[in-house]
Amino acid sequence: MEEMNVEVKRFLPTWFASSVALAFAALIMGSKMTIGDANESTLNRVLALAIVGLIFTIVHWFIGTFVKILSIPFIIVTLGFMLLVINAGLLLLTEWITSGFGVHFYVAGFWWAVLASMVISIFQSIVTALISQ
Repeated sequence: MEEMNVEVKRFLPTWFASSVALAFAALIMGSKMTIGDANESTLNRVLALAIVGLIFTIVHWFIGTFVKILSIPFIIVTLGFMLLVINAGLLLLTEWITSGFGVHFYVAGFWWAVLASMVISIFQSIVTALISQ
């Protein structure tokens, strides 16, 4: 039971940081990355952001970890560039999964996903540093 509490204590801040980072990325990228429908109420858009953040966090925790472990040789050979490709792919996977739940999350394509993943990584690091203090 204690191990579960530790995992929950790690998961919730990660989910929050991911959601905030996704919101900043959507704000910066404009129409190239959107979360929630612009015609919806603020509450519905915040709920959409929370759902996208949740799915994004789960995808990164489980699938991302597995893919990154398998890709270690490629990550080393490409001097880390492969991480951008992996993170962009995970973002597009998140887009596909959220569409199955009826949540509006849109990324304009692979290269926009690469840019968005860089923005998300930067803001997620900043938010994590701020809430860790």
